[in-house]
Amino acid sequence: MQLEILTPEKKVYSGNIYGIQLPGISGLFEVLDKHAPMVSALTKGNIKVLVDKNKTEHYAITGGFAEVLNNKVTVLVEGVH
Repeated sequence: MQLEILTPEKKVYSGNIYGIQLPGISGLFEVLDKHAPMVSALTKGNIKVLVDKNKTEHYAITGGFAEVLNNKVTVLVEGVH
C-alpha cells in the first residue's frame, strides 16, 4: 500500500507501507492493505506508520484529513512535529 503524508510546505513521507494508524475525530482507526475507499477528518494526535511488520515510524500532527483510494493513503495535515 502506498502512503503520502503532506503539509502545505513539504512532503513528509512517501513510500510503501504495511499499514497506518490515524487519530480520527471519532477515535483511532487503522488502514491496512486493500482498505475500502474513505475520507476522514483527523484530530490532533499521533500517526503510527507500520512500515513493515517489524518497523514503525511516528508523527505528531495538529489535525487534517486522510483519503484512502485504490490502495493509496494520502494524509493532508496542517503541521507535523
